Amino acid sequence: MSQETNEQQSTKQVNNVNAKVIIRDLFKIFGDNPKSGLEQVRNGVDKSDLLEHHGQVLGLRDINVDIGEGQITVIMGLSGSGKSTLIRHLNRLIEPTAGEILVDGVDVMTFSKKQLRELRQTQMSMVFQKFALLPHRSVLQNAGTAMRVRGEDEDVINVEAYKWLERVGLKGVENQYPHQLSGGMQQRVGIARALTSNAPIMLMDEAFSALDPLIRTDMQNLLLELQKDLHKTIVFITHDLDEALKIADHLVILKDGHIVQQGEPQDILLNPKDPYIEDFVGDINRARVLRARSIMMPLNGSVPAEAQGQVDHDDTLESIIARSGGDIAHAYVVVKDGVPVGTLDMTALLKSLVPRISSDAGVRNY
Repeated sequence: MSQETNEQQSTKQVNNVNAKVIIRDLFKIFGDNPKSGLEQVRNGVDKSDLLEHHGQVLGLRDINVDIGEGQITVIMGLSGSGKSTLIRHLNRLIEPTAGEILVDGVDVMTFSKKQLRELRQTQMSMVFQKFALLPHRSVLQNAGTAMRVRGEDEDVINVEAYKWLERVGLKGVENQYPHQLSGGMQQRVGIARALTSNAPIMLMDEAFSALDPLIRTDMQNLLLELQKDLHKTIVFITHDLDEALKIADHLVILKDGHIVQQGEPQDILLNPKDPYIEDFVGDINRARVLRARSIMMPLNGSVPAEAQGQVDHDDTLESIIARSGGDIAHAYVVVKDGVPVGTLDMTALLKSLVPRISSDAGVRNY
């Protein structure tokens, strides 16, 4: 086998954190003879050729991801990229053609049917795009579904379900039915249901994509607010780059079933490794997304006397531009938890707003 190129190696770089879920060398071929298709893919056949010449569909190719405990890992890509296929492998709703999926160090591919049921009931909850609420059950009953499936006491279920409904802003509607709620409220029930299960891992498949833009923003903010306290391990699927950059701790970008780039979202935005990524991020409002911590210079010695004040390491560049009044002569001390950690001048800030021009400029591989 030939030695991997630097580009191939870069897509296999995993999240350097304490991983809750580890995905290694994962392949999925759909068709009558997936093992034959797997051999073709490993020999270099791409997705289109596999379908045209071999009648097989490439779902996933050589996926390697570490999903950090207590982090939000966002898997994104356009339609057909394999993102929904990937999330359904984590709880084995889809069986892989090859590869490993480890949860807390244990390969779920070795699980019996009983162990899989326990995994799905106690370790992984799921929030769906289409809400998937039971129309004949009340909001309170829907929220307690997972605990009820496990056979827990009804009084205990109601206490727990009510607690999470209140937490997601649905106090007072627990006795209503799904058809009486707006789309945003229905999705809040879905989140409450996932939280009521007390599963440490939440799988969210395009959970907000069916919502109106303003409601979608509210739901993103709700998720981030909850995550500050709960520190769940969340796998979030989206096709929306703005959403991904807003909520992700670790971002994985798929194309045609393989990983094009993964890493810290700010780093991907500033350092795209592929023309596809360069094109993908080219239209992003960088001022709203980039943070001071991503472009600051580390503090070297004492705080400069000419600084015009302090900015937080997590402030957006948009807020810093507004504060400066557009004066490019301004410079700021960047602080984290009140401690100076770097400096940021407006000239460097403005340079960071100019995206790298793709080597394939004008060609969109969508």
